[in-house]
Amino acid sequence: MKESFEWILDELPYTPPFLFVDEIQHIDEKGVEGNYRFSPEADFFKGHFKDNPVTPGVLLTECCAQIGLVCLGIYLLGQETKLSNLKIGMSSSEMEFLLPVFPGERVKVISELVYFRFQKLKCTVKMYDEDDKLVCKGAVAGMIGTSNE
Repeated sequence: MKESFEWILDELPYTPPFLFVDEIQHIDEKGVEGNYRFSPEADFFKGHFKDNPVTPGVLLTECCAQIGLVCLGIYLLGQETKLSNLKIGMSSSEMEFLLPVFPGERVKVISELVYFRFQKLKCTVKMYDEDDKLVCKGAVAGMIGTSNE
């Protein structure tokens, strides 16, 4: 039986059009794998680039951060933690872009934990296209935790 990670998705502090996580395939204390499909109807495709739309790198980075950093952080904080006061902030990213992502493409993000201490989480991330070709790779880090009520 496939484990459900819906509780993590329910805790994400994003909604469309700024939600870049469709599904989590696997997650444990070492990392996460998830996917997202960039809708061909997304407004940013209308202007990036004229007559040849591609997904902006900043949104590829955001997708990697939402799946690879935030979903993993929520998991590491734990299902029993009171997440209603979840505080998240990305503090750094270093990404290398290798291939474009076109409208309608589904991507897979694989994240590996580097460290999680003192509420700072750092991960290495890789994004693959539907042909399992590496789209981008890098590292993302941020602060994640809960505040007292």
